[in-house]
Amino acid sequence: MCKEKVKVYTYTRVSTTMQIDGYSLDAQKARMKAFAEYNDYEIVGEYEDAGKSSEGRAELARMMEDIKSGKHGISFVLALKLSRFGRKAADVLSTL
Repeated sequence: MCKEKVKVYTYTRVSTTMQIDGYSLDAQKARMKAFAEYNDYEIVGEYEDAGKSSEGRAELARMMEDIKSGKHGISFVLALKLSRFGRKAADVLSTL
């Protein structure tokens, strides 16, 4: 009998040109994909924002709605760094 994989979303974001160096959207995705494969997770949704502020991050809002609705029954959201959810601790805590 095959064990069902843990389902996860990935969230990528860049906000400044400094982050583009080494933290490009593609680099973030590649690292999370490798992590998911290593841990035998199934990526069932990918969300990506390239905005500068926590306001106007449409993909983050869409991901949060998908989580609330139970759309894919995910267990985790993978992000390269916690700072991808926001620079201010209050923003990060609010999201979590």
